[in-house]
Amino acid sequence: ILCLASAAAALDFKYHHTEELEQYLRGVHAAYPSLTHLHSIGRSVEGRDLWVLVLGRFPTHHKIGIPEFKYVANMHGDETVGREILLHLIDFLVSSYGRDPVITRLLNNTRIHIMPTMNPDGFEATKVPDCYYTQGRYNRNGADLNRNFPDAFENNSASIQPETRAVMDWIKNETFVLSANLHGGALVASYTFDNGNPVTGSSKGYSTSPDDDVFIHLAKTYSSNHASMYKGTGCDSRQTFPGGITNGFSWYQLEGGMQDYNYVWGQCFEITLELSCCKYPPADQLEKFWRDNKVALIEYIKQVHLGVKGQVTDKNGNPIPNAIVEAKGRAHVCPYRTNEQGEYFLLLLPGTYVINATVPGFKSILKTVEIPDNTGNFSALKQDFSFPEVSDQIRSRVVSCAKIPLYQELARASAAVKPTIHILALMTTMLVIFK
Repeated sequence: ILCLASAAAALDFKYHHTEELEQYLRGVHAAYPSLTHLHSIGRSVEGRDLWVLVLGRFPTHHKIGIPEFKYVANMHGDETVGREILLHLIDFLVSSYGRDPVITRLLNNTRIHIMPTMNPDGFEATKVPDCYYTQGRYNRNGADLNRNFPDAFENNSASIQPETRAVMDWIKNETFVLSANLHGGALVASYTFDNGNPVTGSSKGYSTSPDDDVFIHLAKTYSSNHASMYKGTGCDSRQTFPGGITNGFSWYQLEGGMQDYNYVWGQCFEITLELSCCKYPPADQLEKFWRDNKVALIEYIKQVHLGVKGQVTDKNGNPIPNAIVEAKGRAHVCPYRTNEQGEYFLLLLPGTYVINATVPGFKSILKTVEIPDNTGNFSALKQDFSFPEVSDQIRSRVVSCAKIPLYQELARASAAVKPTIHILALMTTMLVIFK
């Protein structure tokens, strides 16, 4: 046991290639088997495993009431800082559990998924590190993985890559609530939408989601807890970010991005963290990058406990999957639905909200809730819904949101009848359900 613990703790500030990374993850799991779960969600083009280490009191499976969180790094193979600081985050979490009361409560009340590299082929292909660009950015097929997801605004003609498909399936199979993907080449926290159209205000240079206030808070949480990101100075005089944050579309428009996909189709709030001006800095700088990001990484995870959560059940107390649960006034273009356990999680800032629970074919239930800031208590406000008219013989059928450019459909409707965005979202919901 001492040997295993020693092996798990032996994490130097250097770059860990595929075999070393896998060896380290296996060592951590062997040393902390009850706190961790190691699995591969798929393989890269060249057959490398896409490893995920899960940490928490119940690492092997979802537990009702405990939200799912994820960090993903090295999506662009030549952007390497995130890959290494996630290994050090793992080391910090497992070594602090049972010793640090905050980390202990965090892991007891959160299931944390960490993927150090989404593009191992690109990392291994980067033979000569460069601060600006190498071919290692792309996967083995030459695809940019952050332009490879279905897009909510326009048809993405890119062929879905094995790494992308693995992440899409992963998102589908877990109830992720909050996420961040770690990049390099700038110093800023960027938030959805990355793409846009007139419906989301892109004509004014900003693409607004229904949860824009929450996304701004999430980005500021990371930036303000980072050693220097909050200063907003960027990496050169041409690039400044007030407060160290930016709307993705305002920075530059991109199609097929992962954070928009998470939000629209995964019911998961994700932001993009640009952590270093140099994409692939010298290894002797890694310790400073870890110090600069350590507090921000932890504070950001805590935000998974924002808002409200609960279960939707029938008259017998059985869970109702696929019930729509959303806050009034912020309907999503792809309605947010309960999971197989009838659970929902809505990230909302402190305030008063009306939560609308709907089981198709039955009268909606509306409840007014006063949401406090519960991140320090590691539990969102709990609000359950019970449908007394619904029996276990009558269940919501599985409804998957179409992978069509949903906001493109809204733009067409808007040009024709000029209704509000809220009404448009409801129209689209009905269209998807009937299709």
